Amino acid sequence: MDEDGRNVAYISQNKKYRLNDTEELVRALAYVSLVIDYGYSPQQIDIEFTVPHRVPNIHADIVVFKEKAKKSPYIVVECKRELASQGELDQAIEQGFGYANSLKADFLWMTSGIRSDYFKVSGFGGAERVENRIADLPKEGKAEASRARYTKGGKDGFELEVVEENELTRKFKQAHDALWAGGKRNPSEAFDELDKLIFCKIWDERTPRKAGEPYDFQVFTDDKGEDLKRRVQALYHKGREKDPEVFKEDIRLSNSELQTVVGYLAGTDLGKTDLDSKGRAFETFMTGFFRGEFGQYFTPRNIVKFIVDALPINHESVVIDTSCGSGGFLLHALDKVRREADRMAEEGYFEPASIQHHKHWHDFAENNLYGIEISESIARTAKMNMIIHDDGHTNVIAFDGLEPIDTMRERTKNEGFRPNRFDFIITNPPFGAKVKLSEKRYLEDYDLGSKDIDWIDAKLKNINVKQKRVGEKDFIRRTFLEKARDQQTTEVLFIEQCHRFLKAGGYMAMVIPDSILTNSSTQYVRDWIEEHWRIVSVVSLPQFAFAANGAGVKSSVLFLRKHTEATTIAIQRAKEKAQDDIHARKDGGKALEKLMKEKAAKLKKGDATLQQIDQGLVAKLDALDAQGSLTPDVRRMLKADADKAKQAHEATEAYQQWRAATSEEYNERIATLREALNDEFLAKVKAEVADYEIFMAIAEDIGYDATGRPTGGNELNNVAIELSRFIQHIEEGVSRPFA
Repeated sequence: MDEDGRNVAYISQNKKYRLNDTEELVRALAYVSLVIDYGYSPQQIDIEFTVPHRVPNIHADIVVFKEKAKKSPYIVVECKRELASQGELDQAIEQGFGYANSLKADFLWMTSGIRSDYFKVSGFGGAERVENRIADLPKEGKAEASRARYTKGGKDGFELEVVEENELTRKFKQAHDALWAGGKRNPSEAFDELDKLIFCKIWDERTPRKAGEPYDFQVFTDDKGEDLKRRVQALYHKGREKDPEVFKEDIRLSNSELQTVVGYLAGTDLGKTDLDSKGRAFETFMTGFFRGEFGQYFTPRNIVKFIVDALPINHESVVIDTSCGSGGFLLHALDKVRREADRMAEEGYFEPASIQHHKHWHDFAENNLYGIEISESIARTAKMNMIIHDDGHTNVIAFDGLEPIDTMRERTKNEGFRPNRFDFIITNPPFGAKVKLSEKRYLEDYDLGSKDIDWIDAKLKNINVKQKRVGEKDFIRRTFLEKARDQQTTEVLFIEQCHRFLKAGGYMAMVIPDSILTNSSTQYVRDWIEEHWRIVSVVSLPQFAFAANGAGVKSSVLFLRKHTEATTIAIQRAKEKAQDDIHARKDGGKALEKLMKEKAAKLKKGDATLQQIDQGLVAKLDALDAQGSLTPDVRRMLKADADKAKQAHEATEAYQQWRAATSEEYNERIATLREALNDEFLAKVKAEVADYEIFMAIAEDIGYDATGRPTGGNELNNVAIELSRFIQHIEEGVSRPFA
């Protein structure tokens, strides 16, 4: 290359080309590989070689000859740009075959740099593109290509290659696009199949083999029929023995489709590629795919990082995400523990990159990280994400996270899913989705799945329907709840389900819609939270926090700490005692009952005109009765006349105004008294229940704008630092962390 990097010179051929041509760098790399990797002399190679019998004249990108005299074409190389689509690559193969046949060359190599395809041209029918696919090109002095290109340690072949993040991202994307094939199958199905093959690739790399032994995840020169498919299926079934819950379905690809995808991934060493690089590559591809194609909303990295940074998660913590999606929260928790291992290594507890260092974070990943995802294909993606980041994937299950926990454990055969076990829950449940009682009977087992009723109304109506035994104690908690709701939103139910998962003193951080915090209709949810949790923090996110992912609901992050059973019972008892005391007083509940009865009686009695009609009817009936002339027929006639007169009056505007004014007057008095009773109730509860401080924050700059572009700042970083200190004070028993 010249000094300014604009041109590449092929010295032996005395040719120079500009590198701004997107295919030129690919060609230069292929040329170097032919010389260095395959041992061909530069004098055997020509660039832009004219292909005979073509009109107009066309040129092959590279032609390797059998001899330096360049008389007998041996290998034709067709180069395409790195970002070429699968359609362009297929076309390039056809074009390369045309050149090879015209030149009577023996072999064809089509390369885009990202992927390579090798074919034996001579000795096969002109239309053959499957049976004549080979593993590699023959090296100089060899008549045939080796059976396998990639071998353990590179003996008699090539070792797998570590690639950079951008190249790996492109490989994932182009492999997916090849499966999608412009609409041949649903994009999500294509992603699902790619997930399975990445799983097979990683499993193949982890399979023990001797030096020189070929990897199974590649095309062999002697593959016949569906040999490749059988090898890949064997890898898949072997790996599936460890993950039967999520990896349920077989690979549904043809042998030729497998050859295409394997061609993108075979030469890459996913195991040795830098952990952060391969993780970011998979997440970059995955996030773009899901946002653009799958319609799922995943939590932006900045919000995930903030939540994990704020919580005191360490290698001994047991952590779960009850709606784990692609596993973002779990991976950040793993990364936090990995950084903990790095710090301990720096402080001399163990050597960096030692067995102890690996064990410190890997044991956490394998034994302490749990995830639940209702979508089987997304759960598989979460597992793949975990595998690529080096494990913890066995504890990700495909299941409805709102099902009873015992059912979850029994059906998945995973003993880790137990109530009162977890130290931390970090999650972003789906917003707005409805769980219907007609479809999910477990709804009636949730407190928050039952209809709520105001405590004053419950006392007035003597409602005490639902009783629930708390824990193993004899105390029966009375709750003013009527029958099960017809439906409830998932985010509300997850608040209760997460409470079941956590041990006492455990923390939950959940992204929730602000409606839970602000709407009058969700006061019962806030009351339930007050009884069961200590509210640690509410961090308000901007309206656009999820806009780039397609969701525009105003949200906040709610941090809660689970009360002990004794604390919950004490709060409930304090509330019940206050309610009982207030309702029993003459100036309390009794006064309200009296006022409500007075309103009903006055409305029933009616205004002066209705009273006058009633009084007139009574007087006339009494007079006729005194005369002895009141017969049943006369009584009925007079009563009907009076009712008709009353109905006529009730239809007048004057009566309607009186009734409305009377109702409004009493309603105001009732509302005032109810408010006073409720204020008194809250004051009594406040006097009985310990008060505490809550960390509140409003984040306006969260590192990106409404379009997803970086802003250069991020207030969540500072909020995480301060909130972490606040939580540390709580853990240390400081009653006033802000003091």
